[in-house]
Amino acid sequence: MRRLVMGAGAIAAVAAIGFAALAAWPIGLRPSSDLADLKGNPGRGAYLARASGCIACHTNPEGGAPLAGGVELGTPFGTLYSPNLTTDPEHGIGGWSVDEFAVAVRQGISPDGEPYYPAFTYPFYADFTDQEIADLWAAFQTVPPANTASRAPEMSFPFNQRAGLKLWRALYQFDPKTEPVEGKSDAWNRGKWLVEGATHCAACHTTRNLLGGRKIDTAKFAGSDMLPGDGKAPPIDTATLVARDWDAGNLAYALKTGITPSGDAFGNAMGEVVLFGTQYLSPEDLDAMAEYLMDQPK
Repeated sequence: MRRLVMGAGAIAAVAAIGFAALAAWPIGLRPSSDLADLKGNPGRGAYLARASGCIACHTNPEGGAPLAGGVELGTPFGTLYSPNLTTDPEHGIGGWSVDEFAVAVRQGISPDGEPYYPAFTYPFYADFTDQEIADLWAAFQTVPPANTASRAPEMSFPFNQRAGLKLWRALYQFDPKTEPVEGKSDAWNRGKWLVEGATHCAACHTTRNLLGGRKIDTAKFAGSDMLPGDGKAPPIDTATLVARDWDAGNLAYALKTGITPSGDAFGNAMGEVVLFGTQYLSPEDLDAMAEYLMDQPK
């Protein structure tokens, strides 16, 4: 019995040391250039913010100032609440620098060095250029401050231990495949950049494992039943879209209006995507997304 107790104590000690090391493990890289020297365009930034879903995720539909956060996101691991992205210095990002903003957007790391939960779709923004970050920053600087605190995450153990996210990132944080493909049209490549990056379609439409990691090698765009609030997303791989009577024309129309080829309307999460995001995209970008989705790489 004494040996068992001593063994259990040793295991606990090793686990404690391991967790302490994990908590101390630094993550993230500083921006490669001084973003403060770049002049951002707030119009372009606002467009990119719409495409990237910032308004949908950070504006409470039940009331509240734009981008003041507080949107509830129920997950199998607990409940998250989107943070305040207004210029309020206490509850929002008013006290941030543009470099801290860049690290948060592209790397998913807060100004104090803590990893964000991956409900924040930062992996899809990793390839945003310095100029695109500067544009986003300029747009967010125009948002009036809202003195509204969001709620802290309510995650079950062990998912309430943020240090564990460092391991999750090592396993499941994939670089977005946004680079252009030679031989494809400019529109197709623009569609790829939007679908694989900014509009982060794979965040909802790719099957996830029990730890919430996307199965990008085996089930990309194959649909998912692990959406916030127990929602589901259908498969949107090219073969399935064709089989369900989608084409580039009616797909671009649906992304603009929310109306499907059958005359039905998108609901729930996809309805919000259209309402707060894709309806504001240019006809050219909607056509580009549709062209890419109807001709995805094998």
